[in-house]
Amino acid sequence: MPRSIAIVVHALHGGGAERVAAAMADQWAGRGDRVTVITLDTVSSDVFTVDPRVGRIGLGLMRKSRHAWQAIRHNVTRIRALRRVLRESVPQCVVSVTDRMNVLTLLACRSLGAPVVIAEHSDPRHQRMGTAWELLRKRSYPHCAAAVVLTQPVAETMKCLVKGKPVFVIPNGVRVPAATDSAPEQAGPTILAMGRLSPEKGFDLLLQAFAQLAGRNSDWTLAIAGEGPRRSMLEQQIAHLGLSDRVRLLGWVSQPHRLMRQARLFVLSSRYEGFPVALLEAMACGLPAVSFDCDSGPREIIRHELDGLLVPPGDVSALAGSIERLLRDDALRATLAHHARDVAQRFSQESFAAKWEEVLQRCLAPL
Repeated sequence: MPRSIAIVVHALHGGGAERVAAAMADQWAGRGDRVTVITLDTVSSDVFTVDPRVGRIGLGLMRKSRHAWQAIRHNVTRIRALRRVLRESVPQCVVSVTDRMNVLTLLACRSLGAPVVIAEHSDPRHQRMGTAWELLRKRSYPHCAAAVVLTQPVAETMKCLVKGKPVFVIPNGVRVPAATDSAPEQAGPTILAMGRLSPEKGFDLLLQAFAQLAGRNSDWTLAIAGEGPRRSMLEQQIAHLGLSDRVRLLGWVSQPHRLMRQARLFVLSSRYEGFPVALLEAMACGLPAVSFDCDSGPREIIRHELDGLLVPPGDVSALAGSIERLLRDDALRATLAHHARDVAQRFSQESFAAKWEEVLQRCLAPL
């Protein structure tokens, strides 16, 4: 029998969590469920499109706040709008994605009767939301029906936040990308990095590491795909390091697999992570990876010296050394690339779907 599921996320553009939310909507709609995706942003801002069978509601409430009182008013408006839409759609289950949306959705769903499953896509031990939001998280999270996290270490933290509610560990899944699109032409061997241009992604550390090895490896370039608030700072750093002709900030890329198939190496320089979708996709494309062994995710994905290399978190010199090791050793790069493709079986989309089905079966309200 078809089920009614609402997925709430801030937007459908630019990030791994949004991409996963869109994939979940398509997955459940494909099995015949009635699925509605609700975002704070507008539908016109979508980058990740959903199946035509998925209902799509954009609230248009992603405005910025100039001060604390305005932020409070904006969030009260968001909660009321969410509550109105959820009351009208009468879902059997609400799935909320990302930390602040979890708080807003739990507040909006008080007394509505629909169980709320919250999905945490980062690491709350590192990604703090500010004093007010953290207080709201502590008060609202115990009202969820269940929580889904990406790794076991985060599950231990989440158990303290949800106060006895079930916590499920479901790593992100990945599919082997179709090799139908031709890859873009690039000048020489390329190192690829990808993610939002924000502090936690550590692209400033990657630029420092690349600067250490660039002079000895003049045929290699670095490409960083993604957009975000640190673009200007990174552009200045690139110019300061004298790397303007060696590093490209590509901005948002709609078909990242094309870049991944053309690159020779993928680097993840994050200060902390959730369960990085870009790393999964790069390895599924056959790219060997070098990553900081940060909390959390990379060590669950990369098998050190088998399909990639892990280096101590924040150690720029170690990152530079491991990258240069792969630049100079074609045979090692090929061996790691061969094993990297196993990630598509280790973290398959089918396994991801089956684990989420267990969550829904446990939490769905009866018709």
